[in-house]
Amino acid sequence: MDKKRVLIADDEPSIRLAVTRMLADEYTMLEAADGQEAVDIAREERPDLIFMDIMMPNLNGYTACLAIKNDHATKGIPVVMLTAMGDEPHKQFAEGMGADGYITKPFTREILLEELKRLLEQDPPTDR
Repeated sequence: MDKKRVLIADDEPSIRLAVTRMLADEYTMLEAADGQEAVDIAREERPDLIFMDIMMPNLNGYTACLAIKNDHATKGIPVVMLTAMGDEPHKQFAEGMGADGYITKPFTREILLEELKRLLEQDPPTDR
């Protein structure tokens, strides 16, 4: 069975590397260094889930999430904001932009895996 594909979009290489190392055993990892690259990769690669930082160059995470959710081809991809901004107004704004989840930094491998399982296991069964 093919591994599910996860995109980590963060302008900090150390965060991308950390998330990739945490998840690479179970998932095929894709990386984006800014919001526009995340939108482009989402359209081209159709990952199964996206972890998205909020504060990024070119397009911030909110705008990139909204672009992904407003695109017919990518709207079904779960987007989880992965950010240091842990207050309720930021979380509510992210949800308003279409985010499916919200994780604050610092995070653990267990937290990422729990969110992946929550969002990826709710896929409807496919017809055979």
